[in-house]
Amino acid sequence: MAGLLPATRAVVEAAEVIVGGDRHHILSEAVKAERVAWPKPFDALIDMLRGFKDRRVVVLATGDPLWFSVGARIGREIDPGEIVYHPQLSAFQLAAARMGWSLPDVETLTVHGRPVEQMIAFIQPDARLLILTTGEETPGQIARFLAERGFGASKMTVLAAMGGKDEARFDGLAENWSHKVPAFNTLAVDCIAAPDAALLPRVPGLADDLFQHDGTMTKQEVRAATLAKLMPMRGALLWDIGTGCGSVAVEWMRGARYARAIGIEPRADRRAMAAANALALGAPKLQLIEGTVPGALDGLEAPDAVFIGGGLSKEVFDAAWKALRPLGRLVANAVTLESEAVLLELHKLHGGQLVKLAVHRAEPVGGLTGWRPLMPVTQWSLVKR
Repeated sequence: MAGLLPATRAVVEAAEVIVGGDRHHILSEAVKAERVAWPKPFDALIDMLRGFKDRRVVVLATGDPLWFSVGARIGREIDPGEIVYHPQLSAFQLAAARMGWSLPDVETLTVHGRPVEQMIAFIQPDARLLILTTGEETPGQIARFLAERGFGASKMTVLAAMGGKDEARFDGLAENWSHKVPAFNTLAVDCIAAPDAALLPRVPGLADDLFQHDGTMTKQEVRAATLAKLMPMRGALLWDIGTGCGSVAVEWMRGARYARAIGIEPRADRRAMAAANALALGAPKLQLIEGTVPGALDGLEAPDAVFIGGGLSKEVFDAAWKALRPLGRLVANAVTLESEAVLLELHKLHGGQLVKLAVHRAEPVGGLTGWRPLMPVTQWSLVKR
């Protein structure tokens, strides 16, 4: 309470109902009001708040309630005209000040209540990361991710209870991180790459050997061209039809903040590979669906982009095209003559761009080197206007 502005403190003191976690209630225990804990499951929060309509309700959250916090969730469901936000210093602002880092020059991430693996996509040479953690175990998990990818020399700092009487700081390196830290903490990472570190840029076109696959996959060069046509965008949803090992879906999700993907794949072994690739490469929220198309598309959320890498037919295209949002992008790749014939017919009916992609890779031929061609790919792409 001592850290609140006077006007904000007056709002809390006048509350009839206060909603928050145990920590928040302890910090405001002098205020006399009805106390309500976070609901379980947390999804019940909105209905609970609506039940308090016409009462003076205060929801307590740490720092800035609109920066990776509960305020955004409430604002999506309840009329903003019924809400007043009272932001305080965020953990990011405090951590940047403690580290002496310029906030515009760092990546601000959260793994609080989210899969820790999603930070992997941001491990890059010389990157600086500020991460809201899930608990005392999170820094150790992130240290392991860094070390496994050749970033063991990265500097890590855990900042706990910032701004309070129990503020604490723990410094170390990812390769030998062993600190026991408080459960409520913020992690700062200064990424330092070894000469043999894995380079995992968010620009599409990761090396094929970074993925588990059975040989049937969209190869690196074709994948880069495919993602360029799909155009990953913030929060956008991709349908990856015939997802295989998930290489296109994973790179889509890495390509833009909060990009989402649904992979439709009938084979269980390939879905398992796609799930493993998603975890290893920082896209743990990849949703995988068993089924064949077009039937498996029924009831799915309308996509912003569609990639057809397998199961191509006119019926599949018609179902995907109908569901695709305005300005949505559709890309279909074909390697067989039969699939190419389908693309040629669709191109006549709908227009778009039709290209042939031919890739040759230099490989040993005896004691010399020669060009070994990959199977050529016919690619059709168009935007829904």
